[in-house]
Amino acid sequence: MLPKDQNELLTRTGADTLMGRFMRRYWVPALLSEEIPAPDSPPAQVRILGEELVAFRNSQGRIGLLEEHCPHRGTSLFYGRNESCGLRCIYHGWKFDVDGNVLETPAEPPDSEFRHKIRQASYPVHEAAGVIWAYLGPRDKMPVFPAYAFAQTPLDQTYVTKCLLECNYLQGLEGECDSAHLSFLHRETALDGDQSLYQGDTAPQYHTEETDFGIRLVATRKASETETYVRVSSFVVPVSCWVPAGRRRENHMYVPYDDTHAWRYDMGFLNRPVTEEDRHRARQIGPDYRRIRTMANHYLQDRRAQLTEDFTGIEDFLNEDACATETMGPIFDRSREHLGASDKGVIAVRRYLLDAVRSFEAGNEPPHQVTDPEANQQTHIDTLAEVIPAGRHWREHFPHLTLSSAAATTAVGR
Repeated sequence: MLPKDQNELLTRTGADTLMGRFMRRYWVPALLSEEIPAPDSPPAQVRILGEELVAFRNSQGRIGLLEEHCPHRGTSLFYGRNESCGLRCIYHGWKFDVDGNVLETPAEPPDSEFRHKIRQASYPVHEAAGVIWAYLGPRDKMPVFPAYAFAQTPLDQTYVTKCLLECNYLQGLEGECDSAHLSFLHRETALDGDQSLYQGDTAPQYHTEETDFGIRLVATRKASETETYVRVSSFVVPVSCWVPAGRRRENHMYVPYDDTHAWRYDMGFLNRPVTEEDRHRARQIGPDYRRIRTMANHYLQDRRAQLTEDFTGIEDFLNEDACATETMGPIFDRSREHLGASDKGVIAVRRYLLDAVRSFEAGNEPPHQVTDPEANQQTHIDTLAEVIPAGRHWREHFPHLTLSSAAATTAVGR
């Protein structure tokens, strides 16, 4: 269980909260590149961490991420004209560049200097792997964007989807830190032949370790008398978990929309070109980035199929995950839960976040802050699932899974 005060601390992420200030010290997904695909394409509304923003790609291809409401009278800039290297409000024609500078105030007198006294709030962005990332924290504390494996992978070997969850971000994130549910919730999901391994041993042994990026989560199952199945996931602070999806490596991210909703991003990075099957989740998501199967329509659960064909009667693990986490409620009261041995990974991640945010409150730098571009190596962050000889330690088999790297990072204060 988690006391109510600790639950509040971890789940509230507005700008005036401790966790909100903590999260704003990291690069987090703001939107997909496809939402503003070309110069002068229509702008996109962005809702993250309780903030109302607008993104646009200007005539030169530069990306702006601004506060959505015009500083003149508050009209939404989402409805503005993206033209000639600026976003123009449709109410009185005020025009803004990607840095939030006011370029024109055409309704004011020709000799007016009024525009020089105003600046729209704007945030730095970084585009990588089909995602536009944002940094919403203090400019003088902005870290280097980490050199993650997915950011170094060719675009034709990556895929990414996003969809809205009707629950707090932590419920989705904790689901990624739990390998035991694979034996039940995803029993029939195609995992490239791993189903028998999950069903053969439904009570994995857990090993967790604190690293410079977060928590490494290792679940081992007995595959046979001579083999052990090892599944390694990586919680990367603040909202990511790298997980094996069969033989694919994926990064699942849960970005707060507000305190009762979250954006789920699923990013795959492969060593081969992406296929349509790799993008299967896209078939579950509508053009507004809402899932077709939702709590409102009971995830279109097929009760007959549940009895005769599969365990849940719900199509696709994306919807199975959503059902498990959304039906807990908008913000689950963790003081009511009863944790067991299978929750070791969830407990480790909660403790890490609590320690990290309290250390931050005490004046220490957050963990995993890359400050030196010349030492930005993140090759020790990985995820995998493999059968290895029984009795052999997983670290010996995967020597690149070290605790830290040469990157300039700050450990959690104690």
